[in-house]
This record gives sequence, C-alpha cells and structure tokens, in this order.
Amino acid sequence: VFGLSSVAQVILGEGNNGQYLSINIAFGIGVTLGIYAAGGVSGAHLNAAITITQYILGNISVASLAAYIIGQFLGSFFAAATVYALYYEAIYNYTNGSLTVTGPTATAMIFSTYPAPYVSLQGAFFTEFMATVMLILGILVIHDEKNNAAVKGAQPILTGMLVLCIGLGMGLNTGYAINPSRDLPPRIFTAIAGWGMDVFRADRSWWWIPVTAPALGSLAGVFLYKICIDWHNHPAHETEQGKEQGGTETS
Repeated sequence: VFGLSSVAQVILGEGNNGQYLSINIAFGIGVTLGIYAAGGVSGAHLNAAITITQYILGNISVASLAAYIIGQFLGSFFAAATVYALYYEAIYNYTNGSLTVTGPTATAMIFSTYPAPYVSLQGAFFTEFMATVMLILGILVIHDEKNNAAVKGAQPILTGMLVLCIGLGMGLNTGYAINPSRDLPPRIFTAIAGWGMDVFRADRSWWWIPVTAPALGSLAGVFLYKICIDWHNHPAHETEQGKEQGGTETS
C-alpha cells in the first residue's frame, strides 16, 4: 500500500506531490514495516523469489511455500485494490475515464512495473536478475549469524534501506520489481479493474520477466554468497573450540 500509493501520488500529481525519490523511500519503509510485522511469525516472507529459494534449499516445507506465496499474492492484490479505491477519483480525473497502459495519460504503471522504452527484453531480464542478486546478497549479509550479522532489532530497517538503495541505483531500466509477489498480483488486478489484457501484452509481453528473473537472481545470489563467504566463514568461537580440542588431544 505504501509503495503503490506513492507511485500514484507522483503520477497523478504530475510531479507536484512527490518524485522518484519519494517512491524509493515509501517502498523501503513499507518493506521495513512488513518485516517488523511478520518477522516473528514467518521470518517475514514478503518476496516469492526468496521464498522459492528457501524451499529449494530445504529450509521450508512445501506447505509453507504454498502458504507464504498465497499470502504474498493476496496481500499484494488487495494492496492494489486499496490504492485503486483510494485514488479512484484522481485516476479518472487524470485519464478522463480512459484507463490505458501506454500513452500520455497511462496509469497502469501505478500498480506494476513496465520497462523503459529503450530497454530490450534481454536488458530488462538482466536488470531484474542482477537487482535481485544484490537484494539477496544484502539480506544474507544483514541476517547471517555466522558472519557479522546486524543486531536483530535493526535488521528490518537495514533491509528497508537495502531496497531503497536498489531503487536509487537500479530502478531506471525496469522500475526494480525484484519480487514476483510485488508485480504479478497488481497486474492481474489492473487487468480485472479496467486496463484489460494490455497489461500482459504491453512492451512485448514483458510481464513474465519480473516473475522469472527475480527467482533466478535469488538462486544465483545465494550460490554466490555461499562460494565467496559462507563456505569460507569460520566464526571465532568455533575456531577457539577447535584449538581447545586440538590442545586436549595433544595432551
């Protein structure tokens, strides 16, 4: 709700009630609050790409996988519906009643991401892939207890700042979906609410990229973290225990 409403305010206010930075900040705060809300319940599974990765790694069951993704999709769908209701009059005033995906009064991008006109499908895929690699690397750095993890109470804030940073540096090409649950359910909502199937056909049927690229990027990021950090990480207390055990065996 925070993220989509910030986009709505920027677009419908024609730049007079917010800018790109305000969208980045709103999404970062939304992620922070989401983690504070759900962290103790589920570990705050807000991103289907990361949830799928956790399942592939064997960290959650198939039942949890289904429950988390259904929860994510319902939350995102109803967030889009909430923002649509909130800005219903503003949307119809801005568009003169014509809901379009492209053109001077396009409003579909309030709810889902669309690539810049100059970006190829390959470039869009690579952007979403790499942005999600950076997302999962940052999350692992923040939460890895075997490494130099952040204190528990600060982890949601730092994760929100991570999302903010990705938006500030990697949002130009595609709008940084980096999460199938953030992009697909609102796109389905817009198809139902009046924008039609153009939301799936626009930009050479780009819609599948924010679904698949983040999932693959999350897996690649975890693999990269394990190769570069996790497999080489020996916490100090484990090293000391090994030395003590070695000394005992020598004696």
